[in-house]
Amino acid sequence: MPDRFAVGMKLLALADDGSRRELEVEEAWPHKGLLVLKFVGVDSISVAEELAGCELQVPQAERASLDEGWSYISDLVGCTVLDGNREIGTIADVQSGAGEAPLLIVKAGAQAYEIPYAEAYLKRVDLAQRRIEMQLPEGLLDVNAPLTAEEKQAQRKSKA
Repeated sequence: MPDRFAVGMKLLALADDGSRRELEVEEAWPHKGLLVLKFVGVDSISVAEELAGCELQVPQAERASLDEGWSYISDLVGCTVLDGNREIGTIADVQSGAGEAPLLIVKAGAQAYEIPYAEAYLKRVDLAQRRIEMQLPEGLLDVNAPLTAEEKQAQRKSKA
């Protein structure tokens, strides 16, 4: 991983509020199994703390080539997801941190599904055709289904 970040490389820091800040790598070194990046102009802890929680983004032109079978998360957005022959919807976002596998946020009209991007479910990823073919476990999409009137009433009763 350290070899993917070179001195002078430009990155973007995306904050929770959607703002972006361009950063330039001044130094990079391994520390306790992680990678530490020092950016030009970020010379104090207080300035570095402003970057806490930011997502670092590598411009497409600077991205490293990936091994066969690997994809950049940003390449998945806009792909159509299929479960067998059934089209589920289009990937609107990818969220990390909820578990071991990133969650694909798949939109189908007003409905949104959260589908783990897990190797166990993947059949085929075709980025050129913008298609991801999956074999989802029975009932996975039902977890995302809106509550029925009876389920909403039962929820209200259990809270009372």
